[in-house]
Amino acid sequence: MARVAVVIPNWNGARLLEGCLSSLRRQTFRSFETIVVDGGSEDGSAELVRASFPEARLLELGENRGFAAAANAGIRASSSELVALLNNDTEQDPGWLEALVRAADAHPEAGMFASKLLDFRDRRYLDGAGDAIRLSGLPYRLGHGERDRGQFDRPAYVFGACGAAALYRRRMLDEIGLFDEDFGSYCEDADLSFRAQLAGHRCLYVPEAVVYHVGSASTGGKRSATATRLGTRNSLLLLAKNLPLPAVPHLLPFFVAGQTARLLTAAATGTLRPHLEGLAEAARMLPAALAKRRGIQRSRRLPEAEVRRLLRASSLDAAVSLARRIRDRTTGG
Repeated sequence: MARVAVVIPNWNGARLLEGCLSSLRRQTFRSFETIVVDGGSEDGSAELVRASFPEARLLELGENRGFAAAANAGIRASSSELVALLNNDTEQDPGWLEALVRAADAHPEAGMFASKLLDFRDRRYLDGAGDAIRLSGLPYRLGHGERDRGQFDRPAYVFGACGAAALYRRRMLDEIGLFDEDFGSYCEDADLSFRAQLAGHRCLYVPEAVVYHVGSASTGGKRSATATRLGTRNSLLLLAKNLPLPAVPHLLPFFVAGQTARLLTAAATGTLRPHLEGLAEAARMLPAALAKRRGIQRSRRLPEAEVRRLLRASSLDAAVSLARRIRDRTTGG
């Protein structure tokens, strides 16, 4: 049995899949199976996999159910000890999977492992070095947009792993549950990371696990209406589900400031309407999120004081990273 199942959700990504699957063929670690989960693509994705990559298992859902549902379907279709999740718009260095498995073997206390993401088009720049969450409650990808000067070349514990290229222990997923399919796409990985941290599972960033990432290839870009609506909605739902009640007063001023800034940014970038739609959808979905919250908080192992410490440390990491990003922009990198 393969030690790792590599799950690749796909929807109309034929133009991307060939590069992703070809790079998996070059992996130095070989004890893995590849599962492509196709959500009713109409661009020949399924035909491409069958014709050119017969080593990959093709799981056809028949319709687009979102990233979270596709990821879950692939995870359920496998039985390996470890599960790697990949976006279809990625290309992996040959040593990517070997580095992640080596880290999993060396760090039994960690349940999640984050890759070093580099910008696919300009590989001098980082796309992410693990996920953070700010005191405002807004997720942040560490290193995103920064010039890669080696500042993220050491392993470190981070808040979470970006689902574009992450490794999870199956026993952790069995304990906390899979991705929340109500999220569809966006923040589903941050929600899973939050639940894992509350249950006592740490996340290790592995700098040797290098992946090149296009980003938002299936939703029209980071400022698209779809990305804005889902990002707004799901960032609120993950807080409603996961934030311990005693921590709310400590974070409330930062939350209000962050939401105000997000509203102003949406107005300035022409995405106000999808932002407001996301807020309305979050309100409609709140009762279901609160119902899930009860189970999450009952099984929480991390003390509330430790949750606050985790959020403070993660927010500080995000602030330092953002400052470097702004510096790089103002100085031309």
